[in-house]
Amino acid sequence: MSRTRNTLAAGHPSGPSAPSDISCTAGTTGVTPAGAAWLASAGTYPRSALSLWEEQPHAPVVLPCGSVFDVVSAPSTFGRRMLDRMWDEGPGSGPVAGFRGRMLLFALPGTAQRLPALLGWEEWDARGRDTGEAGRTGAVPPLLCHGPGDAVTVPAPVPGARADRSGARWVVAPDTRHPWLPGPEVLLWAAVRAARAAVRISIFPPADQGANVYDVSRRR
Repeated sequence: MSRTRNTLAAGHPSGPSAPSDISCTAGTTGVTPAGAAWLASAGTYPRSALSLWEEQPHAPVVLPCGSVFDVVSAPSTFGRRMLDRMWDEGPGSGPVAGFRGRMLLFALPGTAQRLPALLGWEEWDARGRDTGEAGRTGAVPPLLCHGPGDAVTVPAPVPGARADRSGARWVVAPDTRHPWLPGPEVLLWAAVRAARAAVRISIFPPADQGANVYDVSRRR
């Protein structure tokens, strides 16, 4: 787990600078060389991924899930609410990316298999049942859980025109070779809290949350 302070905001993160192409732009994206190495380690050929990013720092890469990380994909608005719960009331998060209207939350391997079972057990699936005192409330929308045999598109370390059009960006960028990752219980808790909060949201449009800041020094 990283204890190094690296405050990130979508579009306004900060990070250290270093000689390589990836590192020189870390102040723009927050992705550090160590974070890039962690991402690349999920692939069959990590050096090839790193070489690609050094030559084309704006290039997204498809990486397999299940060994280094799982990924839980949520609709963008609900995923942002989950993320806010994790930072405001919980342990923080691992790396998080936005891509094509989804929020990709990187999680411990095994989460993709366990989380749907927990949601079903707690009756917080798409039927929207809450058997507690609160009674019936909003549902947890379908979460796409990517584990062994699946792959996800990882945003480039440096945002480019193509990535910007697809909405690919780092919300909480990887900044260490061994980042802390939430497990299924943490994500279950965040999803349930986000669903409960959804029924209390004002009818007025929410303020733009694109500038939220997450201080990764708080990750447990």
